[in-house]
Amino acid sequence: MLILAAGLVVARWIGAATDRRLERRAMEPPMRRLAVRAIQIVIVLFTLVAALDKFGFQIAPLVAGIGVAGLGIGIALQGVLGNVVAGLSIIFTKPFRVGEYIELLGVHGEVTSIELSSTVLVHPDRSRVVIPNRKIVGEILHNFGVMRQLSLHVTVAYGTDLAEAQRLAHDVLRQNPRVLAQPTPVVGLARLGESGVEMLAQPWVRVPDYVPAQAELYQALVERLRVSGITIPFPQQEVRLLTAA
Repeated sequence: MLILAAGLVVARWIGAATDRRLERRAMEPPMRRLAVRAIQIVIVLFTLVAALDKFGFQIAPLVAGIGVAGLGIGIALQGVLGNVVAGLSIIFTKPFRVGEYIELLGVHGEVTSIELSSTVLVHPDRSRVVIPNRKIVGEILHNFGVMRQLSLHVTVAYGTDLAEAQRLAHDVLRQNPRVLAQPTPVVGLARLGESGVEMLAQPWVRVPDYVPAQAELYQALVERLRVSGITIPFPQQEVRLLTAA
């Protein structure tokens, strides 16, 4: 019992020391936890074997029994083990990191945690999306990183001074603190619509600012164009009635 108690204390102490050392090396949290747990489990297993040997147990049959039990458990937990193996692949290859915004399997969100069995995303509506890791590996993954690009469309009348309208749009983007200076925002003409010329503004913002920045910029663009006397046309149709002579 003293050997077993000493082994548990040593496992906890070595685990804590390893965690601090790996944290100083900026290792990813999931990989750090995995390394710490693996070291603790190995120490506890060696301690358990030494304690059982002191009690007079035959170690060889016990090891063989553990091997058979492990095989049966592995077959029963194929899905769980598949998630763990996929989690290790994600941790080592690092296709995405915590804090980045990704899209796959028809869902998207900011990565908040990467565990051995699953990855958790936070959707822009603050709901949580839990994805089993085996569903991620081998799928097409869109990684936005830590920033996203907005796509804002504003239509102005055909008689508008387009150079002035684009200058005003640049001013609005520069004045908003959520818009990043680099990469440089894109402002130009998107297409010629039925009721006016459609302008396109594509600034870059941090992932948490994606939704609020979009609302703020649309409001600022509309107000700035109106103050400057630039008409924002609304869709309209002209109907002519022809009567027989």
